[in-house]
Amino acid sequence: MTSLEKPEVGTSTVKWRFPAVHPEGRKFALISAAICLFFTWMAWETLAWPMAAVTIWVLAFFRDPVRTFPRGAGYIVAPADGLVTMIVTVPPPREMAGAEGLGDAPMTRVSIFMSVFDVHINRTPIAGTIRRVVYISGKFLNADLDKASEENERQHILVEANDGTRIGFTQIAGLVARRIVPFVKPGDIVAGGQRIGLIRFGSRVDVYLPAGTGPRIALGQRTIAGETILARIGDPERVEGMPL
Repeated sequence: MTSLEKPEVGTSTVKWRFPAVHPEGRKFALISAAICLFFTWMAWETLAWPMAAVTIWVLAFFRDPVRTFPRGAGYIVAPADGLVTMIVTVPPPREMAGAEGLGDAPMTRVSIFMSVFDVHINRTPIAGTIRRVVYISGKFLNADLDKASEENERQHILVEANDGTRIGFTQIAGLVARRIVPFVKPGDIVAGGQRIGLIRFGSRVDVYLPAGTGPRIALGQRTIAGETILARIGDPERVEGMPL
């Protein structure tokens, strides 16, 4: 290569495409698409167009975009896409309390509300081993209410990191959500940000931060599952303006 020649520059490009649809949602999309085709075949246009919109919405609801877990030790990431609606200090749920769980002392709970327009694939906040998966049937109150943590249908998941740190989080059904679908079971080893389940259709996820760990997010902030950092284990620093 002479001094006048330009060195070859490595480049890569990625074109936008609609995110993959999780297999759990494909059957619903097929059903709504079949109904749409039937209405179209019958020339019932006033029904066919709304069903076409429903089919597109179902595909969007079950979208499963690629996510990248942040590099660094001790990060606790958001398990759900949505809006941070509550950050409070509460006792851990009895299903995850005790010496083999989260203990019995009050801890910080971060609640993330998922609307029907958010991605509903939930991910583990840390890497480790699944120690508990506890499903509890219940009501279908508005998931934005505080009492939904104790009265709604829900599923508790306890993850233990290699250093023994335990993080608990809870999938909570809401007014529209009627089904919590788990992808993991006790004993499974998961990577940080790995898919662990989903909730159909609109709901909430609570995360319990360990003692001495302060939240790095604020009320009203939007989170991205598997990417947004909620806290760093052992770091008590809180976001300025956070309630004590």
